[in-house]
This record gives sequence, structure tokens and C-alpha cells, in this order.
Amino acid sequence: MTTDTTTPPTGPAGTTPPTDPATGPATGSADAAPARRRLAIPDLCLVVLVGTTGAGKSTFARRHFRPTEVVASDACRGIVADDENDQAATPDAFDLLHFIVRKRLAAGRLTVVDATNVQPEARRQLVALAREFDVLPVAVVLDVPQRVCAERNAARPDRAAMGGHVIPRQHRELRRSLRGLQREGFRTVHVLRGTAEVDAAEIVRERRYNDLRHLTGPFDLIGDVHGCRSELEALLLRLGWRLERDDAGRPVGATHPEGRTAVFLGDLVDRGPDSPGVLRLVMGMVAAGTALCVPGNHENKLVRALAGRRVTASHGLAETLEQLAGESEEFRERVRSFLDSLVSHYLLDGGDLVVAHAGLPERYHGRTSGRVRSHALYGDTTGETDEYGLPVRYPWAEDYRGRAAVVYGHTPVPAASWLNNTLCLDTGCVFGGRLTALRWPERRLVDVPAERVWYEPVRPLAAAAPGGRDGRPLDLRDVAGRRVVETAHHGRIAVGEDNAAAALEVMSRFALDPRLLVYLPPTMAPCATSTEEGHLEHPREAFAAYRADGVATVVCEEKHMGSRAVVLLCRDAETAATRFDVSDGTTGAVHTRTGRPFFDRVATADGGPDPERDPTERLLDRVRRAVREAGLWEELDADWLLLDAELMPWSLKAEGLLRTQYAAVGAAAGAVLPPALRALQAARARGVDVGDLAERTAGRLADAAAFTDAYRRYCWPTQGLRGVRLAPFQVLAAGRADPARGRNLAGVAHDVQLGWIDRLVDADERLTARERAAGGGDTAVLARTGRRLVTLADERSVAEGVAWWRELTEAGGEGMVVKPLDALVRAERADGRGTLVQPGVKCRGREYLRVVYGPEYTRPDHLRRLRDRGLGHKRSLALREYALGLEALDRLAAGEPLWRVHEAVFAVLALESEPVDPRL
Repeated sequence: MTTDTTTPPTGPAGTTPPTDPATGPATGSADAAPARRRLAIPDLCLVVLVGTTGAGKSTFARRHFRPTEVVASDACRGIVADDENDQAATPDAFDLLHFIVRKRLAAGRLTVVDATNVQPEARRQLVALAREFDVLPVAVVLDVPQRVCAERNAARPDRAAMGGHVIPRQHRELRRSLRGLQREGFRTVHVLRGTAEVDAAEIVRERRYNDLRHLTGPFDLIGDVHGCRSELEALLLRLGWRLERDDAGRPVGATHPEGRTAVFLGDLVDRGPDSPGVLRLVMGMVAAGTALCVPGNHENKLVRALAGRRVTASHGLAETLEQLAGESEEFRERVRSFLDSLVSHYLLDGGDLVVAHAGLPERYHGRTSGRVRSHALYGDTTGETDEYGLPVRYPWAEDYRGRAAVVYGHTPVPAASWLNNTLCLDTGCVFGGRLTALRWPERRLVDVPAERVWYEPVRPLAAAAPGGRDGRPLDLRDVAGRRVVETAHHGRIAVGEDNAAAALEVMSRFALDPRLLVYLPPTMAPCATSTEEGHLEHPREAFAAYRADGVATVVCEEKHMGSRAVVLLCRDAETAATRFDVSDGTTGAVHTRTGRPFFDRVATADGGPDPERDPTERLLDRVRRAVREAGLWEELDADWLLLDAELMPWSLKAEGLLRTQYAAVGAAAGAVLPPALRALQAARARGVDVGDLAERTAGRLADAAAFTDAYRRYCWPTQGLRGVRLAPFQVLAAGRADPARGRNLAGVAHDVQLGWIDRLVDADERLTARERAAGGGDTAVLARTGRRLVTLADERSVAEGVAWWRELTEAGGEGMVVKPLDALVRAERADGRGTLVQPGVKCRGREYLRVVYGPEYTRPDHLRRLRDRGLGHKRSLALREYALGLEALDRLAAGEPLWRVHEAVFAVLALESEPVDPRL
């Protein structure tokens, strides 16, 4: 019988449950009747059954393990040779056995090998497999007397041909093996002597020390403390913990009123002013069950020093030993025992969370070996050293694609930031940075500043970056394959491998210089389908949806008849070179929603943009002059701006689409329907009954004319910048040439945003008037965005909003975009967590939708069909892309490396390839 335990074992850090050593030659009779014996094995291990032919290994395996867990050499021999006793097939059979074992261990499944395994060579290969996959090898020896084995074989017809020398030879090999099994690498050896012990055995599976998946939190995970006791106390208090103090006023424990558990990520000691105080507090919390702790490399070195082993007292260890010298011998022994008991890493919260001091690749999660412990303590290095003489850490987090979130410390970074579902919480408190905690499952960061620089770092803290590499070039690994991007506003967002491949095609072939491509705008969801007669979209549905989300006031913005454009504007070429690393004279970019430049480049002889003829530079210059005239450089304390805008006319980008699709429909209708209508009318005049066919044909002709009129409103001729209009509606971000001095402005209320935009338009109009007065002939380029504020609780205000929409659309306008006035809004859910509210929904006019759904979409039967359109996927896509855009802006404003910004930018482009109705 197999019994599963639910209580984690206790014992030294990084070890497996206590074992039964092999103690020598078997003694005792097969007729002995010992008490039931519990054989403890880890719940993930490689069990190697060892015993002569006839010892009962297969029976033992069937009794104690699931059939799928057992890999038997006889069964493998039967698979490859159709005869389980064909000894000639043994090499192939064991090739198959090892292949199956490898696949099971790679998948993290307990595996039992049922073979004689009495020869060291056979066991050596299995121990090597266990080490390859970082699981513990366990030997279960069935030492059954030769007489019993011979009798059992004699009773089996399939073993009749076995020679009489086989069992004695195997028994001798077994005897020679018993004393050396642990030296061969078996961490646990169970020896069962005689059939009575075999029959009385009971396998008990014990949870690995690192498996705490049954603990679901909530947790407060705390980064490297390094002896900064005062900052640790401040952080715990900010997190809502209540400190417990001894008679001397020293903190010796802490509890949280909400039952939270603290998780310390190692490096409690060294460099800081009070390592004993940190240890006293953490040890008290762990002993009380209010905290967990994994060891850091500094604890590993300290415990060896306390045990009397020779270590180099560097990197703050000497100071810690000096501080501990002032404590009692009893306290030092408590510290040594505590540090010696720490487990290398933990699996928590159903396996969704992994904590290890230096991080852990997915293949090591829940595994047990010296290699796993070493990575958990020290990480891995590339073998190189940086300019400070420190080892270059291998950026394992950049390659991580696991389901579990991995939270770690070890390598200090200026600020904690998610990367591929991993998070480094060492923000250099001891070096004058901050002490940071992660609240789980909320995924919320909380930190406190260091009181001072306690220890001068060898490498400046600002030189570090998430993942270990800072200003490196963009890398295919950053975007290839399936990815998960962590966002501050919408959690984890997955990007499929196929979507990434599609985005890579667009980015590599059509996109502008990636150094200037720092943001892509999200797709926009339409309002809910309207029930109003003759309408597919109507403002009342948009107003009702926002009211349900708790939004009080919305702004309705005129939807311009153009294409979405992003404008990156630098004050001058020097700013572009300093902040965005482009040194060819470029001063910014104007690009589409998919990252393509709007205009073809016109270059000078040296390859830079021609400021007189290049349309992008000419447009940027017009906007730059307006920004200067409006005083926004100074007001926003900026050397560069990022604007969200609409570029008109639509034909500027979509001329090919207009010719091949829309114009073709209008031309075909104009060529076919008038003659058909004339023929029908002539037939009716001759007395032929044509029913209502003539009326329907006339209606189709009118619909086709309305369709042609609708798309023609979006087209007009341009020459250079003449005829081009840019309607900015939001300042997304601003910053200085210094990368650390940026701001994400996407959360600024829309009335403030539109105030900035109005000043830009006014400035452009003043500049144009002055140019005309001086004999120039240019027209204004910047266009104003009309708007109305609507108070959703006021029916009169709502009615005025609807009336304004009717006025716009009946005059031929596309419609309007409805946005929460406060820009970045979250709606409360029943579970207490907020969720992003749509940043805007489009409400398009009846005639414009002809361009989208076709000339005859307004017919009742077509409208009934279209009202069944599904909007869920489009809305989800809009929110995910919005959150990714905000993430890109946050990273840009924080001065993070380009590859970090591009992780979010690329993800937006990848999501655009998700299958969704393009008409929505």
C-alpha cells in the first residue's frame, strides 16, 4: 500500500528525508515476521529496485507504485523483441528503458526502474540520469535468499531455460554492492532482508523540503536586507506588520493582522550596520510560523565560518562576525542552526510562485541537487568579468518562459521590474538604494528608502538593470517564441508564438528605426451594438457602459477622418542623438499604428534626412515651432515629446486600399446598376411585371452612391505638406535628454491634455498668419479636436452629447470617441481588485459605417445580422494593447533600456495579428 503524507518533512537544508543505510550482508531468515516498516522516499525521485531474478521486484513494484510509474526491463525487452526473456534484445531493451526514464524525469514524474540492477555498471547509468534531471536516486534492495529465488524461477515456465549459475552469480554481485550503494550516489538506501521484510514494507512518499505548494499566502516577499535592520522594520510597518520586542526593545518577531506570511529572499547579513538584529527578527518570525526564508550566498558563507571552517572574511563578512562576537554563544549557535536548516528554494501557492535567492530556471523548480542549490545561491555566470572586476551574471531571466513567477534577489538593480514573469527584489538598500517587497498575489511593489549608504558598492547601483544586461542591442530572443509580458496595470499578458512571428515579419521589413519606435497605440473597441432603429452604433450605449463602470464624466472627442499617427518630437538633433541614439540629423518620427513611417525618406548626400525636402522632418519642424511658440517645452520641462494624433487625409496612407477596394466597389456599382435600372424601368413601361425588383435596384444604386460619397470625404489631394493636417489629441510622454528624467503623461486628465493641444493649434495658426503676412503661402498644419463633456448622471447632458454626435455625423463626420475624463480609470470588482476600464470607445456614424460594412448594410435584414457581432475579443484586445502601451511609456519614462521598452511595443504589434473582425 502506498501512503501519501501531507506534512512536509523537517531536516537540514537541501537534503532529503532520513535514510536507511545499507549495513552489510543480509542475515535473518525468510520466515522472520518483523513489524511493518515504513520506507520514506521523496515524492519526486528515481527509485531503483535492486535484487536477483526471482526476488519479487515486479510484485513489489505493482503493490506500491502505479503501473505508469514503473519501467521494467522485461517489458522493454518484450516491446523490442516480442519476448520478455530474449536476452539477445537486452541492449536495445535498456536503451528503451533509459529513454523512457529520461522522458519521465524531465517531466518531473516519480519513476521506478524494475530490473536486477545488481551490477555497478547498470546502476551507474541510472544514477547519472537522476543527476542529469536533478532528482534524488533511491535504492530499494530486496535481499531475498537464493533458495526462495530459485524456487520462484522454477515455478515459472518462461524461466525454465535459465541456467543454475545465474542466481548465485547475481547474489554474489548483490552482496558486493551493498556497502557501496551510497558511495555510488544513492542518497537513500533501503535494504529489505528476507521475504517477511519485503512483505511488511510500506512505501511512504514525503513531500520535498522545497515543496510548499499547499501554502497559498498571502505573502510579503522581501529582498536583500544585508543587515539594514532599521529599514526592515520600516518596511514591515509600512506593510502593516506588528513588531514584537523583547525586554531590551529589540524586535524578535512580527505578526500581520491579515494573516500574511513574510518570505525573505536571502542575504540577510553582511555590509549593513546590524546583521544580528536582522537575524533575531527573522529567526523569531520563522520560528513563530509567520515567515519563510531561503538562504543567500552570504548566509552560506557565514554558516561555514560559524562552523569553524576556513573562509575569506570579505564582502562584509568580517563586520558581521565582529557584530556577532558581541552576542552570546547561545545566540551564535541559534544562528548557525537556523542558517544550516534553510532550504535552497521554495515552490509556493500551488506552484505559481517560486522563490530563490539568485533566481531559478524552470528546469530546476522543485528539483533537489547540488547544482540546483548552487544556482539558487549564486546564480550562473558567463565566465567574463565587467569593468569593475565583478563576474558577469548569465541573464537567465531573459530566457525564462515558465508559468511560475520567480522572485529573487542577489544582483542589485535600481528598481524592481518584471521581466518574463521574473522579478528581482534586490534594490540595493545597503548601497543607499531601497528595501523592496512584493505583495503576492496582488503583485504590488512596496518599498522604503535606505537611511544612508551603509556600504559603498564596487559597481554603481545605477549601472545595473533587470536581467543583467543594460544597453545591449536588441536581440531576437527578446521577441521570438511565446512570451509573457508583465504590465503594471493589467497583470501578465501572453503573446503567442505565431503572433510573435507575424510581428517580427512586419517589424523587420517595414518598421522604422527601432530606436525611434518607442510606443504603439492600442486598437479601439467600438461601443456596444445599438438597438436604435437604423443604427448599429449609438452614443447611448457608450454612455451606459461607462456609467456602469462608475465613470462620472466622459469627454466626447471628434473622430477625425484620417489615420492614427504617433509623433516623436525632439527639440533638436542633439536631443535625438543623446536620448534616442540617432546621430544622422533625424529629429523624431511620424509612424502608423504598426510602426511604419508615414512618409518616404528624402535624404541628403550623406544619408541624413533633407530638412528642406524630407516630409517627416518638415512636419516635425512645424510641430516643433508650435511647441516652442506655445511655451510647452518649458512648461513640461521637456526636450522631447510623444504625441498621439490623427493624420489626414485618410488617403495619405490608404491610397492603394481606396483604389483597389472602395473605388472598385463604387465603380462597379456605377457601371452595372444604372443600365439594369433603365432596363427594368423600360420593361415595366411595356407592361412586364417586374415586381419590386426595380425599386430594390434603385435602392441599391442609392446605397452605392452613398457609399461613394462616404469614402470620398476622407480623400483630398496633397502636395508635400500642403493639404496635410495633423490633429494631436494627447501628449503621451515627455522628457529631457537625460534618460532618467522622463514622465508618462498618459494618465493626465483629458481636459488638461486638450488644453495643451489647443495651445499648440493656436500657436500654429499664429505662426501661419505671420508667415502669410510676410508673403508666405503655407496653410496651418495642426487641426483642432472638437469635444463635449458629458455628465453621465445628467440626462440633459447625455442628450446634448447625443445631439452633438448627430450633428457631426449628419454633416459627414466619422463620429466621435468617448473617453473617461480622468484618462486612466479602474473599475472595482467583487473580489476587491480593480480592472482597467476601456480608455476610449468609438461611436461611428451611420453613413461612415457604409465604408466599413458595405453599401447596403443599413437594410433591415443586414442590420439584424450585424447586431449579432461579437465584441468580446475586440474589447479584450483593446485593453491588453492599452496596458502594453502604458507599460512601454512607463519604461520609456524611467529610462529603461531600449530592449525593455521594445518588449512591450513588440507585444502590441504581435497582438494585432490575433484573428478579430477588422470591421469592429
